[in-house]
Parts: sequence; structure tokens; C-alpha cells
Amino acid sequence: MRVPSRSPGQQPGPVSPTAPARRRAPSALSRRATAAQPDLDAYRAAVADLLIEVGALAGAPGTAARQVLIDQRLREPAIAAVLNATPQGLVGARETLLLEMARYQPNERSSAADLTALVRIYLLSRIDVMWWRDAPTYLTDEQVNASPDLVDLEWLRRRDLLRFRYQEQPATLLGRGVRALRRRVRPAATPRTAGLLFRRARREVVALLNDIGREFAARTPVGTPPLWVTSLVRSAEHQHRLRRLGYAAMVPSGHCLGWAVDVEMEWFGRFGVRQTLADLLLARQRTGEVNVVDEGQAWHLCLAPAARRRLRRAYETEMGV
Repeated sequence: MRVPSRSPGQQPGPVSPTAPARRRAPSALSRRATAAQPDLDAYRAAVADLLIEVGALAGAPGTAARQVLIDQRLREPAIAAVLNATPQGLVGARETLLLEMARYQPNERSSAADLTALVRIYLLSRIDVMWWRDAPTYLTDEQVNASPDLVDLEWLRRRDLLRFRYQEQPATLLGRGVRALRRRVRPAATPRTAGLLFRRARREVVALLNDIGREFAARTPVGTPPLWVTSLVRSAEHQHRLRRLGYAAMVPSGHCLGWAVDVEMEWFGRFGVRQTLADLLLARQRTGEVNVVDEGQAWHLCLAPAARRRLRRAYETEMGV
């Protein structure tokens, strides 16, 4: 797969943009949802109840019972309020979910270990899409690499301005071979992830991750590795590549809007601090700063629009811009 250049890359400043998809004018539904946001606590509780029923039907030989269940539960007010506020609407979200369920095949790459996990990931990630329904999508790899709204993480890392870690995908066969050798020699030294295809992120997301990274470091014993980020912005082009490879890469996705990230969870279990990180992330969800989706090895986070201004100011203060 194509990866970014290994050069120092863009500094956090103006670039010659290849514009993302044109922003659509907010619909009447979008304006109404802005005036009265859905109850996200009620939505998450309703999804949790639905997952219990999906789990009970997971072994059913046919799809009819699951389809009836989905038809009924998605129309419940707490769930319908969120899905109606997404660009697809309730009907589109229902059709997409049923199609994802029909196509589902468990595999080692997918974060959806079973059908219940697939439904959980899809429905909880719709909060991201509702929040950022009017944001433009990064359609191609070129748009990600040229966007002036994204900064180069490597430029920041070299100046010790990041409080989290990441690794890039190897660019060559030799690089992949070296990565594989390191994993054989020291299998637990780093998380088992493919790495970032794009080492770029929105300024507000950098500030969020730095904030979480500092808090995580303050709550954990000396010697605990820093927060580890496994995925940031993706193009829709790359999202579809991941789908073809068997990953549970949902469409549309907050990653393709630049507002979602994945952070490693499972690896921190060997240091005894996985629950510490989980508690920290869920506390931020309760304050309304992020949406959190448990995807097993990694957890998916999406920044809430309400936190955008504060985090942009935090970034500018921290970076001295």
C-alpha cells in the first residue's frame, strides 16, 4: 500500500491544498438536530440493550430474526433520534447495518470479533457521523497529504511536542521484513499494529491526545509506556482498502473526516494499566468531550464539536503559535 514520504514533511503551516469534498449546506434536519441534540446517554443505553438481544440471536441459522430485531429496535426513539440526525438518516443507517451484518465474516484483522461487536462498533460510531455530519470527507490519499487543516506529526515529534507515540507503516519490503524480525525477537515491545499510513492529524486532535497522554502518564507508575496511537485520519480511498482486507472499517467514518483516532488498549494490560486508561477515556466521554467505542485491542475516540474551540486554543498555546 502507498505510504507517505519519509522526508521531514510539512510543518504546521500553510500548504497548497487539494480541497476535500465540498461542504454541503446543512439540511433542515441538520438544523433541527443542532437545536435539540439527541440524548446520547439514552442512545448508548438503548444500544447496550440491543446488543444483548443480538448476542442471543447470534447463532440463529437465518437472518430473518435478526432483521426483525434490527427493524424494531432502530425505530425506538432513543436510537432513531441519533440515526435520523446522520447524513444517511434512519433508513440509510438501517440498510447499511443489515448489509454489514449479512457480509460479516470473522477474521484476525477485524476489530469485530463477532456479530455483536460489529453492531456495537457500527451503532456507537454513528455518534461521530452525527456530530460531524456537515464536515467534508477526505476522499483520496492526496487530499489527506495536502490538507492545510492537518499537521505533520513527525515535525512535532522531532521537537518533543507530542505526549504520545505512534509508528508508521513500513514503506518497503525491507522495512516490513525488519518490522517482522523485531516482533519475533521482542514480541511485546510494541503493540501489534500495522502503523499509520498518514502521519497527519488535525491540530485539535493533537491537543486532545497530548492532554490524554499527560493525564495517563500522571496516573500510571514510572516506566509505563506513553499513550500509543494506532490510527488517525484516513482517506475514504484508504478506508475502502481496509474493508477489502477484512478490517471492520465503517462507512461513513469519523476517521475520514479527520476527527477520529484509535488508541491501543490491549498492550497496556501487560503493564497493569489498561483499566486506568479505560477509566480515563470513559470519564472524558461522560463530560461530552469525546465519543468512545470499544473495538477490542484498540479503542476508537472521536472529538466532540463542543470541545473543538478549547482544544484549538490549547494547541496554539502549547505550540506557541
